Amino acid sequence: MMRLMDATLTAGVRIANVAEWCRVNGVDRRTFYRHRARIEAEGSWQPRSRRPRSSPGQTPAEVAAEIIRLRAELVPENGADMIVAGLRQIAAADGWAGRGLAVPHRSTVHKVLARAGLVDPQPRKRPKSSYRRFAYARPRDCYQIDATEVRLAGGTAAVVFDVLDDCTRLLAACRAADAETAAAAVAAIRAAAAACGAPGIVLCDNGAAFTGGPRARGAHASSFSRAVAAADSRLIHSSPYHPQTCGKVERHHQTLKKWLATRPAPASLPALQDLLDQYRHWYNTARHHTAIRTTPRQAWDTAASHGGPGHLPRQDDATVHRLTVSPAGKIGLGDLIIHLRRHRAGQIVTAIRDHDRVTIYTSAGQPIGHLKLDHTKRYQGTITPAA
Repeated sequence: MMRLMDATLTAGVRIANVAEWCRVNGVDRRTFYRHRARIEAEGSWQPRSRRPRSSPGQTPAEVAAEIIRLRAELVPENGADMIVAGLRQIAAADGWAGRGLAVPHRSTVHKVLARAGLVDPQPRKRPKSSYRRFAYARPRDCYQIDATEVRLAGGTAAVVFDVLDDCTRLLAACRAADAETAAAAVAAIRAAAAACGAPGIVLCDNGAAFTGGPRARGAHASSFSRAVAAADSRLIHSSPYHPQTCGKVERHHQTLKKWLATRPAPASLPALQDLLDQYRHWYNTARHHTAIRTTPRQAWDTAASHGGPGHLPRQDDATVHRLTVSPAGKIGLGDLIIHLRRHRAGQIVTAIRDHDRVTIYTSAGQPIGHLKLDHTKRYQGTITPAA
């Protein structure tokens, strides 16, 4: 509407009846006279900046400069959380508190980066608030193990086995191998036990390196399962086609590959292992982990207690139960009764209860099935078999 007034008045058109013009065009008369005076004084109507004369809450230029510097320096781990961790170290070393400077919140860091054009918009990215953390309460309650493929300098494929502590995210082992074999998996889990101690539970997927194939049961159990049992740990496999169960180590592969991408590709397996040893030290001692709000090594060293073989793992938001199936093929989970079928009578099973979901495993760690609990009923029905 101001554009209409500008076009009318600057064209020299005289408005004989201001009240009528305002009524027709939906403009308050006081607004008309105010803007007419502005047009007459400035020659035309132009929108004015709404920026305040002063911004006492604006991020100081020195802090903003450090944010932008750390964005480049911390590649590839240069997100807002990593920058905040770096700013805390700078603040302590340079005495920011005495100079009236403070470490900004991660959202402020993100805004500074966005204003500088250093953020790629990701409108479809799932917000962190939508995730519900599932974690064991103590270090060594559970190790997650998985393998991922990388490439050597000549394009040859190699494999890296990661062993990650579920609670602290400590990288207990990071081992290079030429293929995803049971022998390589055994070497990785033994290296983790030698470096950090054996866990109460070893969690892995259903890859052949961990299961030995579909016929590896009982006396013919895989060499990996025998190695886990020899350490008095309990082996549990994730549900088929459900990689989220091993989500921490799966996500860790991304961090590892981002770090490797900033280095020249190694020419051989020994060279790859040298890189992995450097990475493991950096990841455990220098990289601030968002989920635990410190470094994995610090979280491990400051934990009140550690788990291990012979101790049922504890979880902040789930419980682990070792149960015997009744002659009728049922188990009792607190006040709830779950039917597993009669052919499992007398078997020892492990039940992991995560809020309204329970997953049942055999003594060999194979998933039997899962069930969504209905707390309004005592008898829960028959468990849904694993796929």
